[in-house]
Amino acid sequence: MRAKLSYAVTAAVLVFYFVLVGSRGVMLIESGTVVTVTFGVAVLILPVIGLWFLWKNTQFVRRANALAAELDAEGGLPVDELKRTPGGRIDRDSADEVFAKRKAETEAAPDDWRSWFRLAVAYHDARDTPRARKAMQRAIALHDGRPVQQL
Repeated sequence: MRAKLSYAVTAAVLVFYFVLVGSRGVMLIESGTVVTVTFGVAVLILPVIGLWFLWKNTQFVRRANALAAELDAEGGLPVDELKRTPGGRIDRDSADEVFAKRKAETEAAPDDWRSWFRLAVAYHDARDTPRARKAMQRAIALHDGRPVQQL
């Protein structure tokens, strides 16, 4: 729940910022000179890109959460079997062991979105965020029946 609240607050602040920047861009365009119109258009591009990125990221999170809920209902969510340091951080060797299991599971069933979901969690636990995201994107695509790109 805390993560959802943090995400919502961050998204709201970003939307407020995009509206503020967008209004400045419109003001520059309304000035009517070649220079201010050019800068105004350039300034308007930033909020558009930001809103697009926020929308795509929100869709990704919602789809990943939907898969997690479905997997939880099936009883297939990965069990947290990781050892932790006294400070609470995941032990690297433990994460590597779990990752090896998840990778073998995924190689045995490459068309199963569930194995890709669990692999994404293992990548995340191993602090490899880019690969975690790609694995989760593949899980989402497999679940939705869309063509998948190679990881």
